Amino acid sequence: MAGGKTRATILAFAAAVAVFAVLFAVTGVNEVLTFVVGADPKIVALIVATTVLWLVAWGGALRVVLGVLGVNVSMLTSFFIFSGAMFSNNVTPFGQAGGEPVTALLISRVVDTEYETGLAAIASVDTINFVPSITLALFGVAYFATEVTLGTNGNVALAAIVVVTLALGVPGVVYLGWTRRYDLEDRAVGVLVPMARRVANRVPRVPVPTKAGVETRINGFFRAIERVAADRESLILALALSAAGWGFQMLGLWLAFRAIGAPIPLSVAMVVVPIGAIAGVTPLPGGVGGIESVLVVLLVAAPLANVSQEVALAGVVVFRAAVYWVPVAIGGTVTAVVGVRSGALDPL
Repeated sequence: MAGGKTRATILAFAAAVAVFAVLFAVTGVNEVLTFVVGADPKIVALIVATTVLWLVAWGGALRVVLGVLGVNVSMLTSFFIFSGAMFSNNVTPFGQAGGEPVTALLISRVVDTEYETGLAAIASVDTINFVPSITLALFGVAYFATEVTLGTNGNVALAAIVVVTLALGVPGVVYLGWTRRYDLEDRAVGVLVPMARRVANRVPRVPVPTKAGVETRINGFFRAIERVAADRESLILALALSAAGWGFQMLGLWLAFRAIGAPIPLSVAMVVVPIGAIAGVTPLPGGVGGIESVLVVLLVAAPLANVSQEVALAGVVVFRAAVYWVPVAIGGTVTAVVGVRSGALDPL
């Protein structure tokens, strides 16, 4: 691993620690720890189980996408690959943006396929996962509106604005980028090829890339995305598995508050989980600190949750401990084993 990358990762974790320090300072360490330590161990075990089921569901979506691309893997293999993907996201800055290149390499090593195929597969899964998250959040906001008057409650109105903006804005940006993909390709080639050549000229045994070679790989990535989008039945199945994964995450947050003795409505979890996940794009590794902060703010603001800051943070800590560390433990082991066998995979 390059020294610069190591420093960036260390700085990102240091920033995450600083964010947590502020969170605990604001809410009170003793109060939060009292709730966390007193959490019902049986319910905590259920949270771990829902986390594993989330990984299974999204691993299944990855399996469907790989199948469309002509790569057949077992359900167990797809589970391990996706766990490795989450490990990469959780230990690199900028979450998915930082972890997906490593994930694509992991896929190519495990199933013996081209790198761009692996990148297209995980990028497709990420895109697919967005659709049910926003749909479920819209249902949650709609339920809020049936319980309180939308126009007179600023918190509900703000949540509705955020969710609707995401529902319209993100697909619009993706569509615009896709329609201009070949223009973006030309610009990317113009930037990447000179950079790659400078690196290749300085590092022994690294081949010098050609413009045609880079264009071929990018076009292969685009063709793979097109194949996934064209297979309607597989796309619907992948969306269903993605929705199931989100459901398990939302169930996990709901269980976390039951574990500490402060239950919240499931509709609250339906809204805050997908919105909180957006904080995963921050420079913090896996969104650690950022996601927790957003979840706490949303939970305290939610009119139906009726929780204090310390209760909100305690429930979030229990939930995130499972969602973060379970894939780190499983995926880290997978990545390490694959790295040792290939001698060429750097998990960080």
